[in-house]
Formats: sequence, C-alpha cells, structure tokens
Amino acid sequence: MVDDSKEKIARIPYAPLGIIAMDNSKELCSMVDEYLVQWRNDYVSQENHNLYPGYKKDTFIVSAKCVRFNNGEGKAVINDTVRGHDLYIISDVGNYNCTYRMFGKDYPMSPDDHFQDIKRMISAIAGKARRITVIMPMLYEGRQHRRVSRESLDCAIALQELERLGVDNILTFDAHDPRIQNAIPLIGFDSILPTYQIIKALLKSEKDLVIDKSHMMVISPDEGGMGRNIYYATMLGLDLGLFYKRRDYSKVVNGRNPIVAHEFLGDSVEDKDILITDDLLSTGESIIDIALELKRRKAKRIYVAVTFALFTEGLDKFHKLYQEGIITKVFATNLTYRTPELRNAPWFVDVNMSKFIAYLIDTLNHDQSISSLLDPSEKIRRILTDYKAARG
Repeated sequence: MVDDSKEKIARIPYAPLGIIAMDNSKELCSMVDEYLVQWRNDYVSQENHNLYPGYKKDTFIVSAKCVRFNNGEGKAVINDTVRGHDLYIISDVGNYNCTYRMFGKDYPMSPDDHFQDIKRMISAIAGKARRITVIMPMLYEGRQHRRVSRESLDCAIALQELERLGVDNILTFDAHDPRIQNAIPLIGFDSILPTYQIIKALLKSEKDLVIDKSHMMVISPDEGGMGRNIYYATMLGLDLGLFYKRRDYSKVVNGRNPIVAHEFLGDSVEDKDILITDDLLSTGESIIDIALELKRRKAKRIYVAVTFALFTEGLDKFHKLYQEGIITKVFATNLTYRTPELRNAPWFVDVNMSKFIAYLIDTLNHDQSISSLLDPSEKIRRILTDYKAARG
C-alpha cells in the first residue's frame, strides 16, 4: 500500500523522472530511489495500468559519473538519455570522504570541487532536460552569505552561476541565511528545516521526557539561530533561552573575531532537560562552552540537535563530555557525510531524511505544491499528542 501519510497527488507527472546521484550522495540517493520505486510500483499495481511512459521503473537513478584525468582535470559523462526529463541532481558538497587521483596521489574533494562537478553535470545535460532541480542539502558557501567588510560573496555568485546554466529550482536545508535567495529572484529556491524529523527522532530515542515548561527548555546557542529555536520552543510549548557571543573585535582569528564568552539570557535551567538546536556543528567549541555553562547552572540532561554534524576537529571532546554526563545525545541528519565512528557513537542519533526528500521529488515531479511539506506544524502536534498519551 502507498504510505498513508503521503498526501494524494495528481498522477500526471511534469515529465519523466530522473535522479542524478553525484558521487558524494550515492547512499542517500539510493534510499530516496527505493521509496520512489516502491510508491510508483504500488500505485500502478493498484490502478492496474501505467498512466505515463516511464512512470514505473526499477530505478530512477540516471547512469552518470564525473571522471578525472591524471592531471586533475575532470569531465561529466551521462550514459542514459535525459531528453525531456525532469531531472534532480543531488549533491552533498560537504562530503570530504570523496577523493580524486592527481599526479599519482589521492586528494580529498573540497566543496569547491563538488560544486564544479555539479556544473560539469549540468553542462553534460546540454539543455536536453525539460527541467533541472539541484538538491544541495548543505548550501555551497552558505556561511559566506553577506558582506561585512571588503570580501567575496561566494554563495550569491554560485547561485547565479546555476541560474545562468539553466537550473530551474534549488532545494537546500537550513540555509545559514535564507535571504541569500535574493541573489536569484527569478528561479525557485527553498530552504527546508528538518524540524519534524528531529523532534520525531528525539521522541523515539527518549521515552521519559516530560515536555512542559517546568521540566524542559529550548536554548538558542546564538542570536542568529533565534528564529529556528523560537519555532522549536513554540511547537514544543517550552520557554526559550539565549546565549549570545561576546567577541573581541580588536582581533581576527581564522577570519572571525574570537569569542570571549557566552552570555546567557533566560529563566533558570535548574533541573530541566535542555534542547539546543543549530544549523551546523563545526568544531563544536560553542556547543561545548554552552553545555558546560548550562551544567554549571544545574541543568539536567542536555540534547543537541543540528542539521549538519561536521565535527571538523574530531570526536574526542564529545566522547569525553558524554562520559562525564555533560551531553546526553546529539541528533543530526544524514544530509551530509558522517564518519563511521560518529554514526556508531553511543551519544549520536542519525536522523534519516531520505523519505522526506523522496516526498519532495515525487510532489514536484507531479508539479504540485510542496507547501504542506514545508510546514510540518500539524504533524509535530500529532506526534507530541501521541507521545504524551503514551506516557499517560
């Protein structure tokens, strides 16, 4: 049977569906493809006919690959026809586990390399597709979204490049600043929050949470994440606290003014479970400082939820925090590469987004509105009601 939670949509597609899985997203794309194949097989078998040529397939993944010459130059090759297709290019530009061979040595691919491969793939399509949508879960150069001093605007330039190459829509998750879409006002751009999936994973993982203002609180790690955390606090019916970063503006370290201290604004956190949410966890230093300060203020359990878990300086500090009882769990999506060590850590919970991406692709391929998918408020209220009822 087709998943009951999936809204019924018109079964006339915009064009034959095709997914181009870049090398950095093979695992995610494979799971997305499985859902699409299952849903369409189920529908066709129920209706006992095929509504559209190519509607039912064994796989929607197009055979395509980016290859490298020995000197590091590259090209994209597409082996299947894409003429007249509705194509979805999925690329994890943050996957540093991908390598390429140059002058006899292996080099890890940077976000710049991954973005260049996206452009190569669009060039290989050569205008033959009916529509191109780029799904870039972690937005390329998303943290370089505005100009503070005399500096480049990399994200805006990259988005404009995709527009000039003929991309019709860009989907990303939890963009550092969604206002970056102002750089490309004439094509589709959606920044999607994984709020529902993270809350669902939290409730599934922790069976003894008391979700009310007396027992739990949402904390924003900085002023930039207030909008995200206000939404979490509102949906969970909890109070909100804020840490703001006091910086030393007389110095610049690694392109930023160093943080002197994290100052807290909010009610008492004593004996309360804490949920800290953010878009990404890079070095983790800010989260560590905040967790230690919350524990000093006698907080109970501390949960961290991020869209992208990068851990650029390794996991040792978080292993130690877990062993010392400072941090209970870290929740992060599978939208970017996670090392095997991270995925197997006892304090880490992987939030699978593949089914949701399949919903997005299936809905867009039928040229239907994705508004209901972008607003999960009703679904969050429903799972909270079920969770509280199960607790009695």
